Formats: sequence, C-alpha cells, structure tokens
Amino acid sequence: MTGSRTNLIATPTQDELPRRFSDFATLGEALDYAASGKRGLNFHDPRGNLAQAYSYAELRSDAIECAYRLIAHGVRPHDRIALIAETGPEFAQMFFGIVYAGAWPVPLPLPTSFGGKESYIDQLVVQLSSCDPKALFFPDELSDMAAEAARQKGVEPISYQAFIATEARQCPLPQAASEDIAYLQYSSGSTRFPHGVAVTHHALLSNLSAHSHGMELQDSDRCISWLPWYHDMGLVGCFLSVVANQVSTDYMKTEDFARRPLAWLDLISRNEGTSISYSPTFGYDICARRMSSQTKAADRFDLSRWRLAGNGADMIRPDVMQSFVDAFGDAGFAPTAFLPSYGLAEATLAVTIMPPGEGIVVELVEETDLSGGDALEGRPQRFRAIVNCGKPAKDMIVEIRDEDGSVLADRRIGKVWTTGPSLMVGYFRDQEATDACMVDGWLDTGDMGYLGDGYLYIVGRAKDMIIINGKNHWPQDIEWAVEQLPGFKQGDIAAFAITTPGGEEAPAVLVHCRTSDNEERSRLRDQIRERVRAITGMNCVVELVPPRTLPRTSSGKLSRSKARNLYLSGEIRPYDIAA
Repeated sequence: MTGSRTNLIATPTQDELPRRFSDFATLGEALDYAASGKRGLNFHDPRGNLAQAYSYAELRSDAIECAYRLIAHGVRPHDRIALIAETGPEFAQMFFGIVYAGAWPVPLPLPTSFGGKESYIDQLVVQLSSCDPKALFFPDELSDMAAEAARQKGVEPISYQAFIATEARQCPLPQAASEDIAYLQYSSGSTRFPHGVAVTHHALLSNLSAHSHGMELQDSDRCISWLPWYHDMGLVGCFLSVVANQVSTDYMKTEDFARRPLAWLDLISRNEGTSISYSPTFGYDICARRMSSQTKAADRFDLSRWRLAGNGADMIRPDVMQSFVDAFGDAGFAPTAFLPSYGLAEATLAVTIMPPGEGIVVELVEETDLSGGDALEGRPQRFRAIVNCGKPAKDMIVEIRDEDGSVLADRRIGKVWTTGPSLMVGYFRDQEATDACMVDGWLDTGDMGYLGDGYLYIVGRAKDMIIINGKNHWPQDIEWAVEQLPGFKQGDIAAFAITTPGGEEAPAVLVHCRTSDNEERSRLRDQIRERVRAITGMNCVVELVPPRTLPRTSSGKLSRSKARNLYLSGEIRPYDIAA
C-alpha cells in the first residue's frame, strides 16, 4: 500500500539515470524506465507543505499491483475504466494500473464550485453513457455523488481506498502495442454529447517527445503544477509528460490553488533548480490581483529560476501577462520566461510551442481584418493584440485554410488545420463527429488564426463567432471592452449571438453584477451598452446576472456556448431592472 512507504523527503530534481525524451513504444514502458531512477511525484497540502513523496519506482510497483487486482476483478484489454481524477497517488497508480492491465483509463472531472450536486451527477452520467465503462473509481469523499451516477448507468462504483486495500495476486500482464489505445480524454468545453478522444500510445509518446524538445528540457528542470488531471494540459502536460521525460514534479490540488493561489509561487520559489510551470491566463491574472500594491513581491518570492512560465488552454491576454510582470518583476520573474503554446486534446496536447526565451510576442491586427470585412469610411481603425503561440511542435504541421479548404498565404486569417503523429484515432464510438473534423489525415481544430514567418497566431474559436448583418465579430472583443470598465475582471462577461423577439440577430452580453442598488444596475447596464456600441458599432442586449452564474469548463475557461444555452432555456435568470 502507498501509505506504508510515504517519505517526507522530496524526490530529487537531478538523477544519474540518463534522460530519455519519451522514446518509448508504450506508456507502460515509459514508467518502467522512469522507475529505474530516483525522480518522482510530490504531493503538497493546501499550505504548500510536502505531504507525500512518491517515486516513480513506488508508482510502478503500486500500479502493477493495481493491474493484478483489476485483472482478478474481471477487467480485460480494451475495457474502459472511468476514474475521477483527483490529484494524488491513488489516481496515479490506478491510471497506470489500468494501462498495465491493457484497459483504457477514462479520467473524469471533480465537482466544480458551481452547479451543485445534481449538476455534477448529471455530468458524470452523460460521460459514463459515452465511454460505457466497466467500473467507476472515485475518492471516498465523493462516494455519494459518484455512486449515484454509477447506479443510474448500471456501472460498478468502487472507491480508490477500498480497491487498493484488497489483495493483489500476481498474474500475467498483457503486452500493449504502440498502436493500441492508451486512454480516452474528454474535451473540457463540450456541451453537446461529449466526445471521448481516443489516443494511442504512439500518438501520446510522440507528443510527449515534442514537449521535451520544444521546451529544451534540462537536467536542472523541475515541474510545478496545480492543473487538474481531468484536463489535457494537466493530465498530458503535467502528469504523463513528466513520467515519460523523467522529471520530478511538485503538485498542489486545483482547489487549493483557487483558495491560496500565491502558494503556487511559493512552491516555485522554493525550487532550487530551474522551474517549468504552466497555467491558463486566468491563473496569472489571479496571482497578479492577489498581490497588494503596498507589498513587495521580492519580500516573499524568488522567481528568478522560473525558466519556463507556460501559457495555454485559453486565449492568451497580453495585458494580463504584463500585469503579472509588473507584480512579480521585482521578485526576479523574467518576461522572457513566458512560453505561449497552442494545443487541443484531439492532437493529444501540443500543436505549437514558443521557442524558449522569446517570451510574449504580440501583433496588432485591425478589426476589419479579423472580421473579414472592409473598413468603414470615416470610422477610426481599431486594433486587437494577437499573441504569437509559437512554432509547430516536433513532427507536427500546421496550415491555415479558407472555407473551401484552400491553403492561405502568410498573415491571412482562416481555419487552423494540423497533422502529425500526435493526432487522435478519433472520437470513441462517434464516426460522424470524427469525419466532421478529420479529413485525409488532417484535423480541423475549429480555431481561427494565421501564420506569420512560421509562427501561429490564434484569433478565436470559429464556433464562437458572432455574425451580424454578414459581418463577423469576435466575442472576446466585446468581453474585453466591458472588462475595461471599473469593477470587472476576466470571466465576468460572456458575449454571444441571439435572435431578438423582433427576429433580428443581436449580440447578448451577460455580465456579473455585484451591486444590489437598482439605480446603479440601470446605470451600469447603460454604460455597458454604450461601451459595446463604441467598440463594435452594434446595439446589444445587456443582461446583469448574479456573481458566479456564468458557467466554466473543467479547465476553468468561460463556456460561452453553455452560457448561451442556459440563458435561452431560462436557467440563467438576469436581474429584473426597470427600463
């Protein structure tokens, strides 16, 4: 059992074991090699103190015992095994145990701070329906909700703790092939019938190799992460990648980061080697906001050894990145540490990575170029800052295509397509959805962007585009415009298109409102409406909603599509304000 070997000395950053950059045939083979060294995973409590050091050797031993238990329990190759992805040794050993048993682990999300118990059970039920697993594993504290979801789908519910406590009898283990499925990954933002992304061992290890080369991995590097293991950036980038590239890693749970975000930076400060740590834009934003203007960051933090500050999973905001530099520059944080990247679960994870040391590079693009229209005579030009997301990762190819599939020239905006060895096999049991995005070995990412001198610039999601009177408008532009008003922050605003009672298309803007004064709400609504009109030239429907109303994906991103669905169905109820 894991607890009997707990060691409160962290696994070392450096090791005599020669590093291999994910050049393995299977994920199990990758852990076999990592286990011959001294590195491993380190789990920290809410205050950032080391709670458990878990070497790769211990992980492998525990995982193989889990594989024995699974096989004795009737698990066979290609069975799906769902498991709620709590950051900890139980999930880690179960994930690899399922792999060693030849089955497919299917990580499922933890409950979020919004939505409530019934909403979480419904989410689990939908995902269990999709992956059709043999069993659902979960931590004891979630037993009521997980067991109810399992009951509704006729799936066996098993707690991690109970299963790991059972006897493990040795038996032959199946031998995986490189082209076998390694796991199923659910995209965090799907509000339709969810799509389980099927990833082979070969695709996974190709992408993990691209990570090590793209980040120019060094012996002094150590990973620090709070990212959830049910999202591709946390699961693939900060769990599977560190195993396959033999990197010691320090973890804090996502919910602990949400409560005490600066503990993340404390962990980075205590690392005596060089640090690699990723976050979506909102993580940097939260940390910058938590720093008091009267407090010097240098009094608490030392970020001078933070070599790569990765940024991905949502639109990268240059203003937020600058705020982070302003807040933590005196603590030694270097702007050149920023490492923008772009990826998606359908490509395992990474598609493009910025070369280390180049930092945030921004281009100003005129809004008529973004919308595909012509500049209106007499109207001032407006520009949006578009962040460079780097060059294609090793063995990946990126093209920009128009609606007819023709490849566009440099700096022409169109659909982002990619191909390479990291692409998924397809969506599990959904050939129609697979065919809709995969054509002749290429993946239509659904994102819009352009290439410039070999670098990729992401403009937005094609499905989020607001089209009014034949002109394209990006919801990010509307949301960012409202965020500039006093009292708002990222995640407070969701913009999307609706059809008004008069039958006209119009943008709707849902805004978190923190005042209870009706006159102040009315003034605020008018102010927002004027701000959007000034930026876009459009009249919009402004709805003020209670704080924490707007839904987010499992990775913390605003879900515009879900917000729109909830609003149109009446589940999001705006404040009633007299006109």
